[in-house]
Amino acid sequence: MSAKPVLVVIGLGNGSGTGASTARLFAKKGYSVALIARGAETVSTVAKEINSSGGHAEEFALASYSHEDITNGWAAINSRFPKPQYIIRVAVFNAGHGVWKNFLDITAQDVQDSLQTSVAAAFSFARGAILAFKENDIEQTNGKKGALIFTGATASLRGNVLTSAFAASKFGLRALSQSLAKEFGKENIHVSHVRLFRYLKIYVLHLMRLLMEVKPSLNMCHCLSHSISQAILTGRQRGNRGEEWAQNEDVRLNPDSIAASYLYLVNQDRSAWTWELDRKCRKLYVRYNVD
Repeated sequence: MSAKPVLVVIGLGNGSGTGASTARLFAKKGYSVALIARGAETVSTVAKEINSSGGHAEEFALASYSHEDITNGWAAINSRFPKPQYIIRVAVFNAGHGVWKNFLDITAQDVQDSLQTSVAAAFSFARGAILAFKENDIEQTNGKKGALIFTGATASLRGNVLTSAFAASKFGLRALSQSLAKEFGKENIHVSHVRLFRYLKIYVLHLMRLLMEVKPSLNMCHCLSHSISQAILTGRQRGNRGEEWAQNEDVRLNPDSIAASYLYLVNQDRSAWTWELDRKCRKLYVRYNVD
């Protein structure tokens, strides 16, 4: 009897976004799922949903994303999913900490929290995943010992107004993923970084005001109609924006579609691995270049 593959995902938000959708999809595809998050209630809710649908999910709620807590979490996962019955094949880092402030309003704690969640925690999580993968045999269907996926953002490539702390941490996460892809690809471990194109309303409103100070001729309403509508379809966003927005697939990212992209990366054969994938909805935001 072959070992059952295991997905480990960290970062579930409120249970309606990318992390939870990825867990649900992989459970449907025959994976056992290890759910890691700081919110015990969310972990429990997602686990119960998967288990009640015929899947297999285990809960690993953490007090924090410190190195010690994440390391202990991996120890618990390895104990709960022992070989040869199970084999950890996929790990998804989906944790993040948003800081949306003017630079001079950012506190030392803001910087620490952002870097701890998006960079330091990513190092700790990746270490646990790679140590697990190195013990695996190569999967013949795709030539991998394991797949490690990091969830990025627009700020992974571009800093801007209100994003100095957030972008710094996302830049760091992307650099980590790139370094790991180069170091461990030769050991048959596939590392990927997925950039999710999205904007928050507060960020776009502030940016448009600054742009209009430079170019008064800009139509702010037109800019906003293209910009603020683009986000990931979570329960929170559905409540904020309404059902009409939720049903318009041209203006928002669907977490189920993002999860399908993660499954695509996992199933890529060794002749054509993707390191970085860019995901955005069809209707791109309107860009204005200010000289």
